[in-house]
Amino acid sequence: MNSIRIFRLAFILALISLSLFLSTSLEAQYFGRNKVQYERFNFKVLKTKHFDVYFYPEFQAEAQRAAILAERWYQRLSRILGHELRGRQPLILYACSVHFQQTTTTPEIIGEGTGGFTEILKRRVVLPLGASLAETDHVIGHELVHAFQFDITAQRTPQQGTAEPAALRLPLWFLEGMCEYLSLGPIDAQTAMWMRDAARRKELPPIKKLDNPRYFPYRYGHALWAYIAGRWGDEVVGRILKSVGRMGDYEKAMERVLGVSIKKLSEDWHKAMEQAYEPVLASTRVREASSQVLFEGTEENPYNVCPVISPDGRRLVTLSSRDLFSLDLYLADAETGRIKTRLTRTATSPEFENLQFTRSSGAWDAKGKKFVFAAISKGKPVLSIVEAESGKITDEIMIPQVDEIINPAWSPDGQKIVFSGQKGGVTDLYIYDLNKASLKQLTSDPFGDLQPAWSPDGQKIAFITDRFTTDLSILDIGEYQLALIDLNSGEITRLPVFERAKNINPQWSSDGRSLYFVSDQSGKPDIYRLELASGKIYQITNLYTGVSGITDVSPAFSYAPEARKIVFSAYENGRYSVFAISGSEILEGQAELARFEGRNLALLPPREQPGGSLLGLLRNPLFGFPEETDFPISDYQPKLTLDYVSPPQLAFGVDRYGTYSGGGVTLFWSDMLGYHTVATMVQSTSRIQDAAALVGYQNTRKRLNWGVVGYRIPYVTGYYSSNLGYFLGQPAYIEQDELYWQINYDLAGYITYPFNQMRRVEFSAGVRYIDFYHEIVTNAYDYFSGNLFYHDSYELPSPDSLAMGYVSAAMVYDSAIFGATAPVIGQSYLLEVMPTIGSITYTSILADYRRYIMPVKPFTLAMRILHYGRYGGGADDDRLWPLYLGYETLVRGYNYSSFTYGEFTNPAESFDFNRLFGSKMMVANFELRFPLFGVLKIGRGFYGILPVDFFTFFDAGVAWYGYEKPSFLGGDKKPVASTGVGVRMNVMGYFVFGINYVHPLSRPQKGWYFQFTISPGF
Repeated sequence: MNSIRIFRLAFILALISLSLFLSTSLEAQYFGRNKVQYERFNFKVLKTKHFDVYFYPEFQAEAQRAAILAERWYQRLSRILGHELRGRQPLILYACSVHFQQTTTTPEIIGEGTGGFTEILKRRVVLPLGASLAETDHVIGHELVHAFQFDITAQRTPQQGTAEPAALRLPLWFLEGMCEYLSLGPIDAQTAMWMRDAARRKELPPIKKLDNPRYFPYRYGHALWAYIAGRWGDEVVGRILKSVGRMGDYEKAMERVLGVSIKKLSEDWHKAMEQAYEPVLASTRVREASSQVLFEGTEENPYNVCPVISPDGRRLVTLSSRDLFSLDLYLADAETGRIKTRLTRTATSPEFENLQFTRSSGAWDAKGKKFVFAAISKGKPVLSIVEAESGKITDEIMIPQVDEIINPAWSPDGQKIVFSGQKGGVTDLYIYDLNKASLKQLTSDPFGDLQPAWSPDGQKIAFITDRFTTDLSILDIGEYQLALIDLNSGEITRLPVFERAKNINPQWSSDGRSLYFVSDQSGKPDIYRLELASGKIYQITNLYTGVSGITDVSPAFSYAPEARKIVFSAYENGRYSVFAISGSEILEGQAELARFEGRNLALLPPREQPGGSLLGLLRNPLFGFPEETDFPISDYQPKLTLDYVSPPQLAFGVDRYGTYSGGGVTLFWSDMLGYHTVATMVQSTSRIQDAAALVGYQNTRKRLNWGVVGYRIPYVTGYYSSNLGYFLGQPAYIEQDELYWQINYDLAGYITYPFNQMRRVEFSAGVRYIDFYHEIVTNAYDYFSGNLFYHDSYELPSPDSLAMGYVSAAMVYDSAIFGATAPVIGQSYLLEVMPTIGSITYTSILADYRRYIMPVKPFTLAMRILHYGRYGGGADDDRLWPLYLGYETLVRGYNYSSFTYGEFTNPAESFDFNRLFGSKMMVANFELRFPLFGVLKIGRGFYGILPVDFFTFFDAGVAWYGYEKPSFLGGDKKPVASTGVGVRMNVMGYFVFGINYVHPLSRPQKGWYFQFTISPGF
């Protein structure tokens, strides 16, 4: 659900909003991907006892059910944690994940793996409805725990100052693990699977190391909280959380409440898991003895899931993270696992925004010549059809009648495709006729209908559904069961499989007499075979961990009827791999099902039997069920409320000139849905010319975003001189401060229109007034006594003020993937034209192209070509700041502070400082960058122990005025160049610190020297 990452960024995003307002009015927003509002939602507000639920009419009935679920969760969590939330709790719902990714409640790009988030500024819970009631119920519960965490830990004492929740400083395992435990309870097959694997590998981490990214915080945190609650009781969770709110230190809080040290707690936890899972190893198999490894999970490629084998068993399509930056579809040889081609490039291509990798796979047609998969393109669901031989996408069929497509499957004759379609917050079965280009809906109800599979005779479709186990009247939500729908009569029949287990992923046998499926009936997911005529069930696999995709309902295996082969994904050694099994005896299965002494393997230690107050609440659908469910509904009326106030900055000073004071404050407002945002900033001193102020407004209601901004910003420079001489006829020590002010007044409006996540156009227009002020301050001190005997300041002549109007247009494209310190793959470009008229008339042109190529992992070749210039009659006006090449982000080795007086005094080897200035410039940069510790194999993962990049570079640039010509155009203005090496480090996600060892090639008297930067790489 990635909620912690989002809400931890909330404060940072608020602070940088000011700079965004400035940048959008002055020039293009530069690079960054787009958040596209493909749809316009007409939100309503449903009010319950504790919640304001925001939804739109397309899923009103489902929103009312979600409101009941939220109220029930409120009562459960309030009981367990012993706390009532302060104020009303916002709950913002979207009908599906595609709509959710367009949310305006956060400027963050929402990835497809995010199931919801809770942000800190307004304590909003924001989520899409899931494919089933169970999925929606879990996410609501999980995110509401975050709301309780924020509210409880924000109750600070006056001595502790700010009311910022202590939760913002807690490790992810503490927060997310608590959310998982309180929303799922002590029984969970996924978490138990991860813990069995860690116990077998002897890699159970001590609690103090759980914040290492190696340990997935949801699973490891869930297991630890299950242990704590199982040993001390469920109510201890709330006591620890309140203690953290008071103390701000989770270790001290846990030790104080539990009465044991963190070290002892770790040892006891590890011992309980080892004792619980060691007996399981003796009666299971780490790997199936006859299995073949097709895709082995590695440190760099941990996810190989959703394998789909062709009917003849020759080809295989699977989702894999082998690209490092995204999960994509790969076509491979099913005998060897050798990759033939890559079918999608979601990281750097705008074609597909979403492959729904957590709950969907694709399907082969009966002849094995075509493959179909579901995706999201330009905000709409599509069926993409791939030609097997070439691996090329030959057809994309948009299905506008639904919001999402999940798990398509071909009919035996290849003329139709069945799929689960999510529409209005519910998931039903649909059939698309390829010849007629028509859509037929098979089911229509609030139940979740997923993972359809067409029978070999084309008469029936097997699927999974919760319709047989869910009571809608009291929202008692049950597990998925297998079902058949008769295509002639429409009758739905429940199949006799494990009643109290989750049964998913049905696959037909070659003769249509059996169904293979995955069930967690033992507490771990394995493949079974159901004999339809007799109802007998046979066990195919008995893995120590389990057959699983990324989530507990992800498709995890497929069957090749002609080759009689099964391919499946399994969790092993901390990652997901793809295996193949075949042979008649193996696929027949074992009639005797594996038993584990009556123990449910999904039950997390230390409990040996289900129990506890939390589990009692989770299994009681009536506890917290509201008596009144006819909730009032009203239209959404945007209302600005204060989100954030920066701590006021106050300063006082005294010097020989007198007493000074200054201060500033920044405030941010927005409405509940984030359509309207207002930022204000005031900074002032005792001198009025130093005052700065800004007011900005941004509207993101529609796909076309717009805003206005007005500000006053002073820029001050100065010079200091001192000398001994005579002043007013007496010997004196004389000091002079000469100060220049350029005060910019700006009022501008801007609009941006995104075509997709990677390409947009931007337009802006505004007026600008620039005032100048010049003064000199003189002080004279008696040469003998040192006493000040003269002080005066007076205004000197200043340039005439400037009044200008401007318009700009820009095209921006960005497919680059950013690493820890700089982009690593993709490309970006920007072209902007900005004519300016008025006191000075000129046109600014900005062209910036960047390319990142990874020829061999993990080495990146980075290139940038940049031109910025002012053209026209006023381009060289002295009142405009000249362009300067020597900034560290342009040409390294020429920063102003690195020059010494001696470099300009030797005629033979002097450097012409004017070479760095102009009204136009051209810059070229080249880097070879790679993760230093990753390449040295110090630590695990792409970056190793620390996110540090090493790089070598070459920079070159030239600046010139209109009356000059650069050497590449036949003129005399020579370029400057530099080369060197350096390192950049990401400092806890807040900024990038760099050290360059640079040799400025165009400075004869300057050798190698160190240069420091605080900015990402280009």
